[in-house]
Formats: sequence, C-alpha cells, structure tokens
Amino acid sequence: MQALHINGNDLTLEAVREVAVEKRPVLLAPDAREAVDRARAVVDALVANNKISYAITTGVGKLSDVHIVGDQVRELQINLVRSHAVGVGEPLAIAETRAMMLLRANSLAKGNSGVRGIIIDTICEMLNRGVTPMVPSQGSVGASGDLAPLAHLALALIGEGECFGESKGAYVPSLEALKRAQIKPLVLEAKEAVSLINGTQAMLAIGTLMLLAAETLADTADVIGAMACDALKGTNVAFDERIHQARPHAGQIKTAANLRRLLDQSEIRDSHRDCGRVQDAYSLRCIPQVHGAVRDTLAHCRRVFETETNSAVDNPLVFVKNPKAMDGEGDVLSGGNFHGEPLAFALDFLAIALSALAGISERRLERMVNPALSEGLPPFLAPGAGMNSGFMMPQVTAAALVSENKVLSHPASVDSITTSGNKEDFVSMGMTAANKLKRVVENTRNTLAIEAMAAAQAIDFLAPLKTSKPLQQAHAAIRSVCRTMEKDRVMYQDFARIAELIASGRVAAVLR
Repeated sequence: MQALHINGNDLTLEAVREVAVEKRPVLLAPDAREAVDRARAVVDALVANNKISYAITTGVGKLSDVHIVGDQVRELQINLVRSHAVGVGEPLAIAETRAMMLLRANSLAKGNSGVRGIIIDTICEMLNRGVTPMVPSQGSVGASGDLAPLAHLALALIGEGECFGESKGAYVPSLEALKRAQIKPLVLEAKEAVSLINGTQAMLAIGTLMLLAAETLADTADVIGAMACDALKGTNVAFDERIHQARPHAGQIKTAANLRRLLDQSEIRDSHRDCGRVQDAYSLRCIPQVHGAVRDTLAHCRRVFETETNSAVDNPLVFVKNPKAMDGEGDVLSGGNFHGEPLAFALDFLAIALSALAGISERRLERMVNPALSEGLPPFLAPGAGMNSGFMMPQVTAAALVSENKVLSHPASVDSITTSGNKEDFVSMGMTAANKLKRVVENTRNTLAIEAMAAAQAIDFLAPLKTSKPLQQAHAAIRSVCRTMEKDRVMYQDFARIAELIASGRVAAVLR
C-alpha cells in the first residue's frame, strides 16, 4: 500500500481508517518538515534568550507563573508526561490508538507546534512498525485536550509505560517494544511535552472511526428499512420525489431516492398495489424524514471532524514571521484551541442521531412480529406459532438496546467540572461523549441486525412472490450468514454474524 504523506492540511477521514485499521504506512511530507523546522527555530531562539513563554520556560496550568531555566527544561518535559499519564479504565482499541497517533502526528506536522521533526518521525515509525501504546480510555475532561490519553502516547515515545503485546490482552514495557522495533526512545526538548499532550486527538480518533461506522449504518438502515416496508406491504407513495423536493433536506432526498430504487419492480409491492391503503405508519412512511435527518447529522459531524483533523490544537502555538526563512523570528501565542467543545457537541449529536436510527428500526421490527400489525405475517414470524416463539424475544432485545441508547444519548457536553486549581474552569467532557458513542454505535448495529434477520424471515414467508432485485441481493447476503428459521433455535450467534456483515458494508453495498 502506498505510503501516506502527512502535512497537517489535507488528511481525510478515510485515510485515518486506512492507517488505523489497514495499517497503511505514514511519512512526514518534505514541505511539512520545512514548516516544522521553521517553527522549531522560533522555540530554540526563545529558550536560548531565556524569554518567558508559557509551557516552554514556565510550568503549566496553575503553575504557569513558575519560571523554568537551563537543565530544568528537559526535566520539565519528563515530569509533564509522567504527571499527566493518569488514565484509568479499559484501554482504547488498537485501531483507536493508531488513529489517535496519526491524528496527533498530522496536527504537529502543520508547523504551529514548535516540535522537532523527529517527534513526528518517531510516531510514524511506531505506526509503521506496529508499536501501539496502551492508552486507558478514561481520565480526560476534554479541556486542555485529551491530556491523559495523549500523555500515555507520549510516555511510550520516551520509553516508559506499556504497549500492546503480540498476544491478545498482553502488554510489554514500552522500552522493550521500541527496542524490538528498532526505534530509539525520545529525549524531549523544550515545549515538546506540552505539544504532545495538548490536543483533541483521543476523542477525535474515536469519533472518526465511529462516524465512518455510522455512515455505513445509515446506508444499511435504508436497505433494511426497505426490506421491512416491502414485507409489511407498505406503499411507496410516501417516497415520491415531489414530496421530498417540497422539503429539500439533502439527507431526506437521498433516503427517499434510495427507497424508490430499492422497492422498484418488487413483485410483493405489485401484488397489493390496488389494496386501497392510503398511508402507512410513521416507521414506514417517515423513513426518509428520520433516516434523512440522521444523514444530515452525519454530514455535519463529518465537516467538524474534517476541520479538526487538519487543525493545530495544542498550546501555545508558534507562528513564524517569514514562512520562507529559518531565522527564529516569530510569535508564540497562548490560546485555547485544545478545547474539545466543537467535537463534544458533534459526538453527542452523533449518539442522538443513531439512537433515532435504532429506535425507528425497533418500531419496524415490532410491526413485523406483532400479529395485530404485521399485515398477515405469521405471529412473531414463527413457523407453527405457539409451539414456536419465533421473533418474540429478539424484539425484547432490540427494545433493551434502544432503551439503553436513550440513556447514553444524554449529552456529556452539557456538563462541566472545574479542574487544575480553577484555571480550567469550563471543560467539554468530549472524551466521555466519545466513549459512550462507541456503545451507541454497537447497540444500533445490533438492533439493525435483528431487524435484518426478521425482515429476511418475513420475505421468506411471502414466497413465491419476490422482492426487488436489490433487496434480493440484500436478502441473499443475510442468508449467507443466517439460514431461515424453520423452528425455534438459539439466535444470538445469528445476530452477531449479521452485525459483522453490516459492519463490513456488504448490506449497504446494494445501494451502489
């Protein structure tokens, strides 16, 4: 796979996934290295002249009035990394940590952080050689960025802390992991510690991977929703293009177009075209409005994440006066780009949107299994209902997942707790939003998996009538991992296989 050259300006979310999951190699772009070196010259000149500058020749946070001089500068770097590596809880997944590493390297590559190029090179080498720090998932309030998670990354860079071992659940000392990979641990110079630990890359890493997963879920929901609509003998009148052009939200128009194509030339639809039904329940009729609103939310969050991915988010920031000179002339400005509020809002919004996607899915499932609502389908989609319970309990599981999502969708970003001696007096709680979003994504995928299994079962009952060709493809994909229910059986493994199928994008692929 061709190496990705990062420069801090044009990294895509898809490239983040390629590095995080597919292990695409990463290098610092030559033009970015020049910008990094120019910013570093400003820091070196400042230290050489013993000028006062926050977090370079002073302590941090409440201790910013303490002047640091001479050999204390290197000691400060080590102390900052060690003192901030205070995370607890389950470690981030390897893919999440790799995404965090790439995002941090890309932000540093922008040339506003004042670090040496070797800092970025070492992060890239760790990515390329499979050295992944163990980063606990809890401990960030998302204010001076994700201080604790990023400090655990910095800890590994200097040969301390732990990294993932070769076997699952095993960890090795970072120094040993670096030695095996033939990577030299870093000795951090002035400003480099605070540049490494200040930033939003932990919450952004999780958010990016969850957004990409959510985009697949949105497409999948259109496909499964169309299957359920066909199985329930729904009308496609509500998907008429004229309706949606009259309220032209982009996501709504997109989903309505998907549904029209997915249901086109279905024998099931043609069999009841003259039944006289005027309109369906909201869970069918309003799929474009609900799924479409989810799509619009995902599009908004994508824009936020793309902006953040190519931003300088540590503190202080370095701005060279002459972008073509290596003269050490420039300004070092203290601000608050590390604050996670833009991401926290987006992460919370994602959870809310996905909760709606799961909620309407469960309502369609209920209509398929409830004999009072299922348009003649067997009670609970059970062959020999009574002797067999069919999908009675899967609907209960879906209800449990949807209910849990409602709790998890309470926004973390409305909370704040003062930290750091009242210096950091309003925080974003963005990492909390990111951590709970992971559970919402999982719950939503599992809810859709249950609906998919039920919809496939319902379509089986309607044979010899056939659904549309695209939905036949979706049905075949589901059947490739889950056979028809001919009598009651244990289903949890079916749900897991379908959820994996959904995550792979194979169900959503029928839209292409």
